[in-house]
Amino acid sequence: MRRIASVIGLRPGSVERYEALHAAVWPAVLTRLSASNVANYSIYRHGELLFSYMEYVGDDFDADMAEMAADKATQEWWAVCSPLQDPLDTRAEGEWWKEIPEVFHLE
Repeated sequence: MRRIASVIGLRPGSVERYEALHAAVWPAVLTRLSASNVANYSIYRHGELLFSYMEYVGDDFDADMAEMAADKATQEWWAVCSPLQDPLDTRAEGEWWKEIPEVFHLE
């Protein structure tokens, strides 16, 4: 299992819309997340900063993420959510959400 944490900003005035969307995530998007071996996925908000945590439970992360990115419902979901987000300048090339390193874990 791989634990992944990431952050992204929200554009000013987007909090209500973003939270409303995530209070009723489209069933097809949830199905695709599970099919792509994403588990225990949460998004938290602090002001206009979002923090996400997920666990990848599959064997081929890149292939599973490519399948998710190719999914029509997921593409439509991203098209609705992306304009609300404000990616951090410090993100790596090709990242939308900035992946952040784990510095502590207790099992």
